[in-house]
Amino acid sequence: MTKKDQKITFFMAGGHPGDLQRSLDALQDHALISEICILGTPESKGLKLPRGARILEGAGMRATSGIKQMAEAAETPYAAVYTSALPLQLGAHALERMLQVAEATGAGMVYADHYQMKAGKLSPLPVIDYQEGSLRDDFNFGSLVLYRTDTFKKAAAAMEDTFRFAGLYDLRLRVSQGSRLVRLPEFLYTEMETDQRTSGEKMFDYVDPRNRDVQIEMEQACTRHLKAIGGWLKPEFEPVRLDLEKGFPVEASVIIPVRNRVKTTEDAVRSVFKQKTDFPFNIIVVDNHSTDGTSALLQKLSAEDRRLIHHIPGRKDLGIGGCWNEGGLHPQCGRFAIQLDSDDLYIDEHVIANIVNAFYEQQCAMVVGSYRMVNFNLEEIPPGLIDHREWTPDNGRNNALRINGLGAPRAFYTPVLRKILFPNVSYGEDYAVGLAISRHYQIGRIYEPLYLCRRWEDNTDASLDIQKQNAHNTYKDRIRTIELQARIRKNQG
Repeated sequence: MTKKDQKITFFMAGGHPGDLQRSLDALQDHALISEICILGTPESKGLKLPRGARILEGAGMRATSGIKQMAEAAETPYAAVYTSALPLQLGAHALERMLQVAEATGAGMVYADHYQMKAGKLSPLPVIDYQEGSLRDDFNFGSLVLYRTDTFKKAAAAMEDTFRFAGLYDLRLRVSQGSRLVRLPEFLYTEMETDQRTSGEKMFDYVDPRNRDVQIEMEQACTRHLKAIGGWLKPEFEPVRLDLEKGFPVEASVIIPVRNRVKTTEDAVRSVFKQKTDFPFNIIVVDNHSTDGTSALLQKLSAEDRRLIHHIPGRKDLGIGGCWNEGGLHPQCGRFAIQLDSDDLYIDEHVIANIVNAFYEQQCAMVVGSYRMVNFNLEEIPPGLIDHREWTPDNGRNNALRINGLGAPRAFYTPVLRKILFPNVSYGEDYAVGLAISRHYQIGRIYEPLYLCRRWEDNTDASLDIQKQNAHNTYKDRIRTIELQARIRKNQG
């Protein structure tokens, strides 16, 4: 290839000189690369820069200023951005393939499946297709993406904020407003993995109080994006008449879907038995055809306390969402339907009363509480209290499209729940119904912990393989896409 074939300016994150040097050595003679730019850190200054490489000193590529630096420096038709500071190993003709696809599709950004080197083991790491509702700021594109430079420059020029952390997120959202983000399902490079935690340990990073400054910036970027595409909702809500519906057998029902949880179900149920209220309540345990002794245990407990309704569905094709519908539509369900997972237990004897009081005080169709993370022995584990402080009355339902869940425990005004219903799935069902409710109604919040969330090896999300993680994330992105389209239509009248 001649110099006119050098179509890519390659941008790298600063890091340890030894790691950077390995990436530089692998890239410096690549025929497609016109220039390599390192967004510098102090430790990167000890590098031996090859010809055609330079350091762009500044805040780094996650900051708005770094995005603008890259936009100014890119003088080729395409810009490759490598976000990891660890050594990059390109596959055979990887950049050629990404460039070929970018030119064939006209995409604003191309990303690809790749391999992951973790603990000395090489594993395939497929990613997922980008959807309109892929608004999570932790959407995994992999560490190498290719942008069309004119699209990159246009998005960077439109950036108004001075983010320290949300620059790349802001860039991606702005690019998506006018261009396609195309996934190439081919394994084109290898990235190093340094986070050895399981999926169940990583999933709470976004609510870790230590990450609060990052979350504020991400919310601001997402809010701007939603306003730009017509998906942002004003803090105007349909009124909820909690006293309009009559004829409920009790004021509140705790609904527990369960299948094969003989180790934990009794703890959960007894934490409900201990509740103190000045109104009647019951427990509806939807036993999804357990085979491990859970059914016999529930029969014993229902004989001990008649407030427990042991319900076995007539169907055998129900997920957790379908079981929730069985509970919410049950004739013995109360005015309010309150969630408790069979793994968990209420933190004290006032939880039901506090939730019901929140409905009346906040005049809302749904209440979301807070919880404390514990191990199987009920000992607190990081990150401790999960209170979803990112939910605010004026912007919570918009920010809900960015985050991966609304929090727990969840409780619903039963007439609204019966109108919307849960999707019959076993992951994301609560998120789907919460988003749909928030499109119309205010969601109330309780920021004090209401239950203990017990993390152990039998949690359904404790340690998922990449295929299951991708399936879960694809489904939640689909839920967001549906909800985003509904909100755009709502705003259009």
